[in-house]
Amino acid sequence: MDPSHRTSLYFGSCTKCSEAVYGAGRACRAMGHLFHDACFTCSVCSKKLSGQPFYTVSGGIYCENDFLYSGVHPTAEMCNSCGYLIMDNVVLQARGKSYHPSCFRCVVCSQGLEGQPFSVDADSRVYCVSDYHRVRAPCCATCRTPILPTEGSTESIRVVALNRSYHVECYSGDVNLM
Repeated sequence: MDPSHRTSLYFGSCTKCSEAVYGAGRACRAMGHLFHDACFTCSVCSKKLSGQPFYTVSGGIYCENDFLYSGVHPTAEMCNSCGYLIMDNVVLQARGKSYHPSCFRCVVCSQGLEGQPFSVDADSRVYCVSDYHRVRAPCCATCRTPILPTEGSTESIRVVALNRSYHVECYSGDVNLM
């Protein structure tokens, strides 16, 4: 026995190296096991983890950086809106892409769209339905106002003739063929 340990309390054996652990300042307890501070390290970079955030996967212990960026993290998904990793257990999937629920918003009014109907334009921008119709709706060639869905509907009805759009009530059928 090391003479410096005679006056220190014995805490048990280190889970990693199986040697005796003496003195409270030289050990840590994690995941129900006892470790020397020097033995409780990241499986990838060997960084000491005592007092630091750590993750365990398949028996390996990882510092936060290696867990997120070394390929160990089981679902490292990036938010399509903000570009940051999605660390929460809640991932919103829309259009085959992943989002933080708080990042899935209308590009016009910034209303959160989690659980709400939405529309997407040709450039993959996401809109609430009312803003999509207001911003992207075709204008009537006769009255020059947007052709919007009627109250309570999500679809608009229009007449298209010679590459022009008309409200049904604005279309006269007398389109000049130039």
